[in-house]
Amino acid sequence: MEDFIKVMKALSDPNRVKMVKMLQRRTMCVCEIHEALEIAQSTASKHLKILEEAGLIASRKDGLWVNYFPADGAKNAYVASILGQLRHWLESEPEMEALMERLPGIKRENIYFKDELQGPAGFQCNGSCQKKHKTKSPSGKISGKTPKNKTDSRE
Repeated sequence: MEDFIKVMKALSDPNRVKMVKMLQRRTMCVCEIHEALEIAQSTASKHLKILEEAGLIASRKDGLWVNYFPADGAKNAYVASILGQLRHWLESEPEMEALMERLPGIKRENIYFKDELQGPAGFQCNGSCQKKHKTKSPSGKISGKTPKNKTDSRE
């Protein structure tokens, strides 16, 4: 019963249902998912973790990218059944129709270059275009690392 409850809880959030539906259409990275759903990337990552722990989706690392796709359901009969049914459910919901219409235009290379210089004509991202952006928080941290303390005797 624990596996069943985990699957049902994972699908109890509308954004997680949308994620599964999108992934049934195509493999996506977290940046494409957050762009499609217009949610924070950290929120998208948390939702993806819940779906993966429930066995509804799987992921594969491809260079710097992590690609998400529906699980095959081989390990959990509940997953296989619900994914089979979910493929047909909600197709005519206006919110789902609008999301699926936008989906073809959401591509990682467009997201990556949205705030950067545009790539050359015909650019096809293979994952190597992703880079970490250094950001400075109000506390002075850069990329999540605390600046070294000059009085630290361990240096």
